[in-house]
Amino acid sequence: MGIFESILLGIIEGFTEFLPISSTGHLIVASQALGIDQTHVTKAYEVIIQFAAILAVLLTYSDKFTIKKIELWKKLILAFIPIGAVGFIFSSQIKAMFDVKIVAIMFIVGGIIFLIVEKFYTEKEHFIDDVEKVSYKQALWIGVAQISALIPGTSRAGSTIIGAMLVGLNRKASAEFSFLLAFPVMCATTGYDLLKHYKDFSDANLVVLGVGFVTAFIVAYITIKLFLKFLENFTFIAFGIYRIIFGTILLIWFV
Repeated sequence: MGIFESILLGIIEGFTEFLPISSTGHLIVASQALGIDQTHVTKAYEVIIQFAAILAVLLTYSDKFTIKKIELWKKLILAFIPIGAVGFIFSSQIKAMFDVKIVAIMFIVGGIIFLIVEKFYTEKEHFIDDVEKVSYKQALWIGVAQISALIPGTSRAGSTIIGAMLVGLNRKASAEFSFLLAFPVMCATTGYDLLKHYKDFSDANLVVLGVGFVTAFIVAYITIKLFLKFLENFTFIAFGIYRIIFGTILLIWFV
C-alpha cells in the first residue's frame, strides 16, 4: 500500500464511519477495487485509521468525556454490551460473512429500512433532543438494534440511528448518541485488533500509517460537524436512496 491508497482509504474511513452507509462495506469494496490484499499489515493500517476516527469523536464531544457525565456513560456502556457479547461469541461466524455479495445485499436492505422508517417517522414535542436525557431502557434497545451492524454492509451508525429514532429520539439526538456509542464500540474493536496485530506494525510503513491516520482524523472530524448541520434541515432519505443505488451497483459490478 502506497501513499495514494493510504489517503484514499483514510478519506473513506473518515467519511463513512459516522454516516449510516457502512464504513466496513466501503473499505471492503475500495480495497478490492484497488487490488489491496487483506494482509496483516493492511489490518494494522485499518486499526490505525479506526483509532483516528475515535479521536475525532473525543475532540468533537470533549465536554461529554468528564466525570460529570458518568450517568450518560453508564447508558452508553449498557448499549455497548449486546454487540460486545454477540460479537465476541460469534466472531468466527461474523468474519465468514465478509463478502461483497453480502455487503451489497445489506446496503439495499438498509436503504429500504431507512426509507420505510422515514415515511412513518415524525418528530414530536416529547421526543428526546438531548443524549443525556436518554433512559436506560432506550439505551438498551438502541444497543440491541446495533447488533445487526455485525453483518457487513449494515452500518453500525445506521443501525443505532434507526434504533434511536424508533425509541423516541429526534434525528439529531439519534446521530449524536450513535457518535458517542461509537467510542466504546471502536475502542473495544481497535483494542482487540491491536492486541492481535501489534507485531505487524514493525513491518508496516510508518509514513503510510501516519498519512492514513491524519487523513482519517481530519475527514472524520469534518464529517461529524457537517452531518449534524445536514440533519438540521434534512432527513435520512438521501442516505436510504444512496444505499440502494450503491448496493445495486455492487451486485452488478462484483457479483
